Amino acid sequence: MTVFGLAIKSLRNRRFGAALTVLSIALGVMLLLGVERIRSEVRASFASTISGTDLIVGARSGPVQLLLYSVFRLGDPTQSIAFATYEALARHPRVAWTIPLSLGDSHRGYRLLGTTHAYFEHFRYARERGLELEAGRLFDDAFDAVLGAEVAAKLGYRVGDRIIIAHGAGEVSLVEHADKPFRVAGILRRTGTPVDRTVHVQLSGIEAMHEDFQGSGRAKEQDSLPARTRGKAPEAHAAAPTAQAAAPERHATEPEKISAFLVGLKARSAAPAMLRAINEYPDEPLSAIMPAVALQELWQLVGVAETALRVVSVFVLAVCLAGMLTALLSSIEERRREMAVLRSVGARPGQVFGLIVGEAACITLAGAALGLVLLYVLQIAAQNLLAAHLGLFVPLAWPGWQELAALAAVCAAGILIGVVPGVRVYRYSLADGMTIRI
Repeated sequence: MTVFGLAIKSLRNRRFGAALTVLSIALGVMLLLGVERIRSEVRASFASTISGTDLIVGARSGPVQLLLYSVFRLGDPTQSIAFATYEALARHPRVAWTIPLSLGDSHRGYRLLGTTHAYFEHFRYARERGLELEAGRLFDDAFDAVLGAEVAAKLGYRVGDRIIIAHGAGEVSLVEHADKPFRVAGILRRTGTPVDRTVHVQLSGIEAMHEDFQGSGRAKEQDSLPARTRGKAPEAHAAAPTAQAAAPERHATEPEKISAFLVGLKARSAAPAMLRAINEYPDEPLSAIMPAVALQELWQLVGVAETALRVVSVFVLAVCLAGMLTALLSSIEERRREMAVLRSVGARPGQVFGLIVGEAACITLAGAALGLVLLYVLQIAAQNLLAAHLGLFVPLAWPGWQELAALAAVCAAGILIGVVPGVRVYRYSLADGMTIRI
């Protein structure tokens, strides 16, 4: 019988303790690989959020702050940009296209973004993929809204439903624009980016919502709605006239200010010169950033947290391996008679040493394999939750070279740990010979 075969039979006789050790190692491996997989997917998700945009321009602020609120809808701008400034820079000879962005309000915790049709025409993500409609159409009225996939799915909206926008970006707001509901004109396909968690309206819609405005088309059909906390406007009130219906009509005007805007250049080689020109703009203080450069700064900021998570997971795995070492060492004294019996039937001290190391190797290999299986089971179970609550889609994939290297390192560490009790058993075997010392 081979050493590994004998080790497996020996572990069967101590199946309960061995199973607990295997489970503890599996949990450590699952944590180690899970942290690494989520870390890499978070980086990939952030990197794929915006593509094809050369510059992001906002009021004077830090690069990371500008990137977070303009692309990831995290935080708020400290100041706004004059719309006249945006128009002047949009007419620059080196600029091919621009996308204005206006942030500030929300709907049931989802950010409201005011923009134009240029957003759907030029915005790219995940290596030049464009935005596509799942249902309905793009907005063409001041009170039309285009919802991200998550907003529509989570809140149960369909094309034609009415929604009420709340003032501010929090989930709880005491100020709502209930007298000016928006109608869902379209729903975007899922992108796996913050676009899925955004309510898109026209810039003129934001102006109309905050002013005493009554536009044309469906805006004339606004309902007089009861105050509902961030709710959907019920169709039962569709026939009720609004107080603004009697007011004289006037057309939406261009906004006075916006939060930021995205820039696409005719030639990417012009990005450094355009960056310098915007940062030195004489009429008002502006900040222009390159998305890739700002993203690298963000990774430097969160690098400490990533390292801390890795260290914690490594320490957890080390504790699990130390538990295996303790279990093996504690069983040595109890197994001296077993080792003597093996010697009596012809086993050499080296074979006894190999038996203990083989047991450690079997436990570690089983723990690593079970940890990988548990990782995939947990990933399947939590995939929808991560996508719905964090906007993070972690696809199922074969282990990468980093994960395989981590598994190999765990197995090697387990085998090396098995050497310690193996050496003690080897010495006992030589010292005891055929007689056990009691």
